[in-house]
Amino acid sequence: MIRVGIVGSSGFAGGELIRLVSQHPELELTFLGGSSNIGRRPAELHPGLRLDLGLSVEAATTDLSDRCDVVFLATPAEVSAELAPALAEQVACVIDLSGAFRIRTPELHERWYPKVARQAELADRFVYGAPELVGDQMAGASLISLPGCYATAITLGLAPLTLALGLDLKTVLVDGKSGSSGSGQALRTPGLHPYRNGAITPYAPVGHRHAAEVSDFLERSKPGTIGSLTMSAYGVSHVRGLLASSYVLTDDEVDGRELQRAYLRFYKQHRFVRVRRHNETMIPVPDPQAVLGSNYCDVTVMHDPEGGRIVVLSALDNLLKGAAGQAVQALNTRYSLPEETGLTMQPLVPA
Repeated sequence: MIRVGIVGSSGFAGGELIRLVSQHPELELTFLGGSSNIGRRPAELHPGLRLDLGLSVEAATTDLSDRCDVVFLATPAEVSAELAPALAEQVACVIDLSGAFRIRTPELHERWYPKVARQAELADRFVYGAPELVGDQMAGASLISLPGCYATAITLGLAPLTLALGLDLKTVLVDGKSGSSGSGQALRTPGLHPYRNGAITPYAPVGHRHAAEVSDFLERSKPGTIGSLTMSAYGVSHVRGLLASSYVLTDDEVDGRELQRAYLRFYKQHRFVRVRRHNETMIPVPDPQAVLGSNYCDVTVMHDPEGGRIVVLSALDNLLKGAAGQAVQALNTRYSLPEETGLTMQPLVPA
């Protein structure tokens, strides 16, 4: 059994990690770390969990050398940056769900995470990306940084255009809509039910750090294929799930049928990315409601000849494929387990 610790165990992603790890056939949950809920049991923190794990939350700074093989950091970026150096010396693998080590370029990191001071040498050692795109680098890795929820959806949506078809993406405009769980548990006035319910809130209309993260990754993966990538983000009244609509402008010749075939080929061996036709079900997809409770990302690609654009739609559950589910998938990949181990749950529809 692979011994697993979770730091940030009281948050939404932390609760999902507890749920997934506790039912995973190859994992043993041996540590729960935090700062504000020390001494509390998982069932006290997460209403959906009534598990007798024999664990309660301990100080996040506890030495884990003899207790864990892998530690998930489901913590704010500044906390991950502080804890990662010590953990890197104590355990075989650290998997970070925060933004602390996502953006490799120092200037971009400082722009989008100005309060997150990290060790440059340590940042260079992290393997960053979705398992579908960097799985070969994750195998045996000691430090793994996972994309944010929006970044996962956008990158999985765009990767076949650059990495498979070699298109030059002159301009990419992303429209993102996500549910309230993406904001975490911190109490903010815009997140109060009277304001959030039924709302479409433009909380980041002229830029989002996940867009910078995607640009940084794609430029490093295939230099010169991304011109500009910008994003507008909106909060909607769903609790879980997000939809990223990417509008791609390119001067390259585009064939709509070849686009669909390229996406099917690119993700043929990756069960958690479902390439779909927009009209294949009774309800148009991708729709976040069609993936809730699962580790799937649904992707549709279309060509709009009148508008001279490629339209890519990507939907996922932000707490699973956008966070905890992808983290477990990364652990599976790191230890050469089948990527679906412990993640075979199908979506809950309706939810």
